[in-house]
Amino acid sequence: MLRVFTGPGGEFGNPLGVVLDGQPADEAARQAIATELGYSETVFVDDIVSGEVRIFTPAVELPFAGHPMVGTAWLLAEEGNPLSVLRPPAGEVSVRRDDGRTWIAGRGEWAPDAEQWEMDSARAVEEIDPSSLSRDAYCWAWADEANHVIRARGFFPEEGIAEDEATGSAALALCVALGTNIEVRQGRGSVIHAHHLGDGRAEVGGAVVLEEVRELG
Repeated sequence: MLRVFTGPGGEFGNPLGVVLDGQPADEAARQAIATELGYSETVFVDDIVSGEVRIFTPAVELPFAGHPMVGTAWLLAEEGNPLSVLRPPAGEVSVRRDDGRTWIAGRGEWAPDAEQWEMDSARAVEEIDPSSLSRDAYCWAWADEANHVIRARGFFPEEGIAEDEATGSAALALCVALGTNIEVRQGRGSVIHAHHLGDGRAEVGGAVVLEEVRELG
């Protein structure tokens, strides 16, 4: 298990499961594993050379997600297979690494279909009760607009995720919508960096740590 988009000291970050050998191939079995693990997403790497991957939440498969792509790219590099491209169902996702961060780029419309709610203040974001939401929503406010710092929380009940610790795809879509680079502080203390690339694209990056390795069986 990895933690993706960790804070400055390597704390927090969004848990991620990555299965490197592409097994099991059966979609129902993969969904059962993702549900059992209970992480917001679990990635199955089908081809370690071409970078073909599939992404499952505890409830559904996703065509694209941010922290799974960042975490998978980081892990493959650590395993001696650094790739410049990952290939989830949504399309080709470019990968780069610099200064201790792993970055992936994608299109804003690839993000899951969650409502983007701009709140009046960071305090208003903090006060949201997840149990009050029945629809997917990414709630954000400027924490420091002059320095492009955003406070956000992500709620995805339709994907079986009450609250996501760090949502790279939503931060990517927000970066595209705002048309500027941003730093997103999400969840309990995770940090997502997003760079606007133009033409409906952005990249998100951050730090990753390996938490544990386990055998499936």
